[in-house]
Amino acid sequence: SKPSLNFWQIWNMCFGFLGIQFGFALQNANVSRIFQTLGAAMDDIAILWIAAPVTGLVVQPIVGYLSDRTWGPLGRRRPYFLVGAVLATGALFFMPNSPALWIAAGMLWVMDASINVAMEPFRAFVGDNLPHKQRTTGFAMQSFFIGVGAIVASMLPWIMANWFGVSNVAAEGLVPESVRLAFYAGGVILLLAVLWTVVSSREYPPEQLAAFEDAEPQGPAPVPSGGAERKYTAGGSIWLLAGMGFALLVMTQGWDKELYVLGLGSAAFGLLQMLAAGLGSLGRKDNLVYAVVEDIFHMPAAMRQLALVQFFAWFALFAMWVYATPAVTQHHFGSTDPASAAYNTGADWVGVLFAAYNGFAALAAFLIPPLAARLGRRVTHLVCMLCGGMGLGSFVLVSNPDWLLASMVGVGIAWAAILSLPYAMLSSALPARKMGIYMGIFNFFIVIPQIVVASITGLLVRTLFDGQPIYALLLGGACFALSGVLALRVADAHDPASAGKG
Repeated sequence: SKPSLNFWQIWNMCFGFLGIQFGFALQNANVSRIFQTLGAAMDDIAILWIAAPVTGLVVQPIVGYLSDRTWGPLGRRRPYFLVGAVLATGALFFMPNSPALWIAAGMLWVMDASINVAMEPFRAFVGDNLPHKQRTTGFAMQSFFIGVGAIVASMLPWIMANWFGVSNVAAEGLVPESVRLAFYAGGVILLLAVLWTVVSSREYPPEQLAAFEDAEPQGPAPVPSGGAERKYTAGGSIWLLAGMGFALLVMTQGWDKELYVLGLGSAAFGLLQMLAAGLGSLGRKDNLVYAVVEDIFHMPAAMRQLALVQFFAWFALFAMWVYATPAVTQHHFGSTDPASAAYNTGADWVGVLFAAYNGFAALAAFLIPPLAARLGRRVTHLVCMLCGGMGLGSFVLVSNPDWLLASMVGVGIAWAAILSLPYAMLSSALPARKMGIYMGIFNFFIVIPQIVVASITGLLVRTLFDGQPIYALLLGGACFALSGVLALRVADAHDPASAGKG
């Protein structure tokens, strides 16, 4: 059997996540600010963010598939850690120095793709190196580093301005020095943290991993489905035609260009199904494309129900990440001018707020397990998401920006639930032999709502919300609440409360 690792070995193999989270946290808290500084209009910010979800949707399954089949002097996962970290560090250094908006938008694609290359194999790294009894500890250690990295990185521009006296104001079209130095520091920390894991950790060679797997009890072989190729061809054709038709309407009716994303996404899903049908008809079913399509259409009922729960939760989160800076700077600090002191003070405060909700989430994580044991996972998720809805929705009502820290208590509670309860319910519903690929498919329901936010919220802010991004946060609060309500309909057969377990 796979040997247990000691505390410091687990610490070392998870330490790289501290650096990865530095990259993500700096991105989430500051990219909207950089876009506005370089001249982005309010209703263009969401579509400029499209890089983040699209790169996650494409890069993560590809890197996971490739890293499963890699072996070299650095092992199977660590080469991707290293390559992703080097590229992400370069992107972090360049991003705040972008001379034009289109270059900054392109750098977001590079930065997010690079961070995803480094991040995706870390989840599999835990499964590779730890026996079953230690995997909870491994993922908990990763969550700890995620929280620490998010808190510090989100506050870095504020720390630079308030502790070290670095200017948080710059001439029009230039990113403040406090933000630039924060990105430089984040790049260095990302690279060093990942290097620590690469140097201090080991990996089992493929033949040894295969021996460990052969020693474990095997579940029943999957039953092949009949007529799948015809179904994928017919369904793919419908999705493809619908997507192309919608894109044609966007073009001919003069609708917002952001809506092209929805049409192209539909068409891409259609093409994916048709490609799977073609591969299947040739007998080539042992590949990533066919496996993903096959399992999308054979999801357990609980996973389909949780997909809606995740959709609305992540719609709310992405709306907050995109619009928190323009909303707070306009609504609470009274400025839409990225060159003004008021705007930059407000943008720095958003970094503090982002650090705060991560800190509150770390504390809430200790309370969720006993609450779930008493109320059940579904009801607990409802309670937590209602807290998040009230917290995010209260941004409209709070006038003193200092009190937004109280609003972030609710957001932090929701964030802690999103990172734990849906996965706990999902893992109880999945066959062990399909755990990895279904977890990968489940990531689609994190990415798709982000693409929808990027496609439609710019239009909503401009037309329905009269250019007031604060109402995008109110919409996010409503989506948090809806996510909680939808959790009540999830078929959670192993709910500890309903089963009478403490």
